[in-house]
Amino acid sequence: MKLLSCGFKLFFLLVLLLLIEACATVPYTERSQFIMVSEGEEVALGTRAFEDVKKESSLSTDPALNAMIKRVGKRIATASGIEGYEWEFIIIEDEQVNAFALPGGKVAFYTGILPLCEDEAGMAVVMGHEVAHVIARHGAERVSQGRALAIGQAILSVALSSSSPVTQEVVGNAYGIGAKVGVVLPFSRSHESEADEIGLTIMARAGYDPATAVEFWKRMAKNSEGKSNMPELLSTHPGDKDRIEKLNALRAEADVEYDKALAEHPEYRRAPERIVMPPKKPVKNGTGKQKITEP
Repeated sequence: MKLLSCGFKLFFLLVLLLLIEACATVPYTERSQFIMVSEGEEVALGTRAFEDVKKESSLSTDPALNAMIKRVGKRIATASGIEGYEWEFIIIEDEQVNAFALPGGKVAFYTGILPLCEDEAGMAVVMGHEVAHVIARHGAERVSQGRALAIGQAILSVALSSSSPVTQEVVGNAYGIGAKVGVVLPFSRSHESEADEIGLTIMARAGYDPATAVEFWKRMAKNSEGKSNMPELLSTHPGDKDRIEKLNALRAEADVEYDKALAEHPEYRRAPERIVMPPKKPVKNGTGKQKITEP
């Protein structure tokens, strides 16, 4: 047990050193974050992954949808005020109701989420959320978290090397479960809430009505009714009710940004363009398309 205690001390000492060496700050929220990945490595990882996704996925060829996602994406990315990314926005032909972002400014929507967006403003809600993940460097933060947990697991293995197999298994399993429920899942929910907050501000600055965000997430909540009974403790995303309440609480500040954007850009006052879905294509057998869930 003395050796085990020593291992835990080594682990926490290492974490402390890593925190000192790898401290960064999230734009907008100014939250301190732990990042062990350089921006260059982060962008390279995201770019490679995105190229693989494009090769293995059926991309939409609909001119109107592609024009809209590029227009909305550029407007949201510009409003973020963060430079240095090579933004790319695509639509993947897939029925899942989702979208995702990869480091370096790569954003993809699945066609399944577009009907719930309803129009350009609804697309801006999702786009703001995904762009927020990129500029907040959530991908790099999660990679860093994974590396730190792997180091902790390695230290535990050394500390337990002289212990009985039963002790090694019990402690190892406890570390895995504790890390997931106590660190990984809350961390993921924190990222999602932060992306909601930043995304709401960005969409408002881009001239999209923040009220649209609340209505969009209400539609998402209704769409997911009865599909999952997983408690929020074990979920990577915040609960729908909490999400909507937090967005409503942020509305006042976002409305101020929205009013400023309309004053500076009168063209933003036009009604948002509706999303018109093209006829569904027949599904090919054995496509094996790559799917990425929300980061």
